[in-house]
Amino acid sequence: MSGIFNQFHQPVGMTLSDWKGAPFPQAQQITGRYCKLERINAERHAKELYEAYSEASDCRDWTYLAVGPFETFDTFQDYVKKMEEQTDPMHFAVIDLTSMKPVGTFALMRIDPSNGVIEVGHVSYSVRMKRSRISTEVISLLLKYVFEDLGYRRFEWKCDALNAPSRGAAERFGFSFEGIFRQAVVTRGRNRDTAWYSIIDGEYPSLRPAYDMWLDERNFDNQGRQIRRLGELMERDKKAPRINRGSQKA
Repeated sequence: MSGIFNQFHQPVGMTLSDWKGAPFPQAQQITGRYCKLERINAERHAKELYEAYSEASDCRDWTYLAVGPFETFDTFQDYVKKMEEQTDPMHFAVIDLTSMKPVGTFALMRIDPSNGVIEVGHVSYSVRMKRSRISTEVISLLLKYVFEDLGYRRFEWKCDALNAPSRGAAERFGFSFEGIFRQAVVTRGRNRDTAWYSIIDGEYPSLRPAYDMWLDERNFDNQGRQIRRLGELMERDKKAPRINRGSQKA
């Protein structure tokens, strides 16, 4: 509970005297060690993305998404063209820097500059990047962009409460579970309860070193297997002090 009170002796939230809002994302490309994130473009990305998604043995990866699977390239290309036109959600392709081919997509969405809140969603990864360093580096790059470059206060992850892999990923990446929004959405004619997760700006500094150490090439053996788990590295720094934007005032 807040220890700050107003003139009526009511508990109130921390005063953010320095908060002026955050800018709307403008990045066209964000480059890391193993991948780069490019604003989606149908001409450059649609064909190879469709081929990457087609390598899956079945359609289970689309179960918890609002779109797909796409039976033909033409229908997928039309969808990517619509993605390209949008700014919220703002869709990106994930490019593997080894092959220089797109291997998945995601979006920055529900973008709220005035409150400093942004969400990652529409995550659709092909089999080419699952359980790879790339999927972790995507989040690492986004955390840096959202908190360091743009100065947002809150980064959200939401998913179907029944989507165990997505919930497991959120926890692995250091997002805190906040609860279930019951009967939040109707999708594909089914009810969806939504699980909410977030990382806030005060938590980010203690997560950054863990991501850097995990992604370091020295954290992988000759077969490319991780030596130390990301969660293990985060556990080491979890007691680091948290810093919140703004100053406290009565």
